Amino acid sequence: MKKRIYELSKELGVDNKDLLRILSDLGINVKSALNVIDEEVEEIVRELVLGKAEGSKEEPKTPPVEKEEVKSSEEIREETEKVVEKPKIEKPKEEKKEKVITIQGSMRVKDLAEALSISPTELIMELLNMKILANVNQMLDPDIIKEIAKKYGYKVEEIKPRVSLKKKTLSPEEEAKLKPRPPVVVVMGHVDHGKTTLLDAIRQTKIAEKEYGGITQHIGASMVEHNGRKIVFLDTPGHEAFTALRARGAQVTDIAVLVVAADDGVMPQTVEAINHAKAADVPIIVAINKIDKPEANPERVKQQLSEYGLIPEEWGGDTIMVPISAKKKQGIDQLLEMILLLSDILELKADPDKPARGTIIETKMDKGRGPVATVIIQEGTLRLRDVFVAGDVMGRVRTMFDDKGRPLKEAFPSWPVEVSGFDELPQAGDILEVVEDEETAKRILEERKQKKETSNIEVWGLGEKVLPIIVKADTQGSLEAILQTIDKMHTEDITIKVIHSGVGGITESDVMLASASKGMIIGFNVRPDSKAQQAISKEKVIAKTYRIIYEIIEDLQNYIKGLKEPQIKEVVIGRGEVKATFNVPKVGTVAGVFVREGKIQRNAKVRLIRDGKIIYDGRIASLKRFKDDVNEVLTNFECGVGLENFGDIKPGDILEVYVLQQVQ
Repeated sequence: MKKRIYELSKELGVDNKDLLRILSDLGINVKSALNVIDEEVEEIVRELVLGKAEGSKEEPKTPPVEKEEVKSSEEIREETEKVVEKPKIEKPKEEKKEKVITIQGSMRVKDLAEALSISPTELIMELLNMKILANVNQMLDPDIIKEIAKKYGYKVEEIKPRVSLKKKTLSPEEEAKLKPRPPVVVVMGHVDHGKTTLLDAIRQTKIAEKEYGGITQHIGASMVEHNGRKIVFLDTPGHEAFTALRARGAQVTDIAVLVVAADDGVMPQTVEAINHAKAADVPIIVAINKIDKPEANPERVKQQLSEYGLIPEEWGGDTIMVPISAKKKQGIDQLLEMILLLSDILELKADPDKPARGTIIETKMDKGRGPVATVIIQEGTLRLRDVFVAGDVMGRVRTMFDDKGRPLKEAFPSWPVEVSGFDELPQAGDILEVVEDEETAKRILEERKQKKETSNIEVWGLGEKVLPIIVKADTQGSLEAILQTIDKMHTEDITIKVIHSGVGGITESDVMLASASKGMIIGFNVRPDSKAQQAISKEKVIAKTYRIIYEIIEDLQNYIKGLKEPQIKEVVIGRGEVKATFNVPKVGTVAGVFVREGKIQRNAKVRLIRDGKIIYDGRIASLKRFKDDVNEVLTNFECGVGLENFGDIKPGDILEVYVLQQVQ
């Protein structure tokens, strides 16, 4: 019988990391404490761990244990090779010829086939041998890519995600102060798949049974207890609210629970939710809901999710998938258990002794208390009377209430609390930071106001730079063509990364994802709806629509080259023919012009063309109709035109009037 690594570590009293290290030394490829091992491996690990424990007590017995460890290592390697049935033949090939492919996260089947110089059909057949059903567009996890690449004699070099570039290294003293904190969880998924029902079920089973009054106050987040440990859930389900917070620089959530209905399967918003969670580097637990329905088909859901890189554990992946029925409250305890297990593996910790720092997730105006905000504390401890800044607002903590309406004197990391004492109403997503005094708060606000807004596009990374983009098109065929063309765009300095793509118009959700990821939106034969248009203006996101694929490539190349300044194009607005010229004292030569097409506009730019050659290129100095100064003269009307610093005008000359416009 197979057993999870974390279960064995609990039985042996060994840390998950130490057990993973032992398995790695034995040549067993495991990625996390969620992976399973068989009975033979378990026995060997038990012997090693218990042998070491005995050896630490009785020193003379140490040498025999070491011998046993070597033998056991060889045995388990042999057994692993038998199960995988691959390295025996291919190992010599690796030594003879070192071929390398570079990956960054997941990779499509057809892209991997191209990198390995084999046909997609051959690769799909190889995946079938590994019990993985795939199509050419399915995303493959790095572990599967490495295993396949090894078979074909390739070495895989994985580019580290950008999170590692931004991670702050802590000193040993700072690490010693860190203490475990509850996980903060967001629930995502398609409409009507049971997100709200699941949240209600969790709250009813874990809160209402203990709190007779239930939740007396809605503050935007709920804290529940399971097996004596706390879990915080954001009350607003869906990836839109999640990404709206990210767009303002707030990385609040630790874990995303993706709800997929067993009778409905993967839907468009399910795919959106997956892409939003991946863009935020938040680990996903899948809750396969509605398993009580007769038409429920969890296996079909797993197959569909595997196409988007979420491979269930039983298929050799690392995604936790829990079957539940939110309506009948089945599987809720198991889901909460998996959330706590994943939080243990993530080692969520914070220093409670630092000045408090948290994220505002909801705001409102209260008649009695004034501006009020719900804050999730991320580090430190927030106390009454603390002075703080949040975005462009400052204040002092006047009152604090928990999610059940109980007054608090202090709030610890991950706790959701409702805070009053703001000078003005802050915005959701603002970061609340405690400062020493009001003078410091005022100085910080002044500095923030002086900063000018810059372009919203940000290139990721320190070494390799990545430009994140979202692609929307009118048809699947157009979308595939654009994605393939973008894939072929390679530069030494910048990589274009498509973080989300889909068929249909540009939505508000797309805009918020672009804002959160500091990226841009490309639309082909589609337009943003009214809400998306408002969000584009508010978030200052670059969103461009096209009708020709070549123009998309040209624009992206300009961004890559750093040509971010606006382009200027010339627009001809009118043409006129000179019928006669007049000498006006103190003014100079004035042309009597008949407007052939368009219009002649005062202060516009103008070219004088004679026999097909440009004689003058300047500006219109004066424009009159009869004796009156006018701003413009339309087609089939006559007018008097004076050119700036030029008088050599002759009958028959053509005046071409134009303006310069900025290309949006």
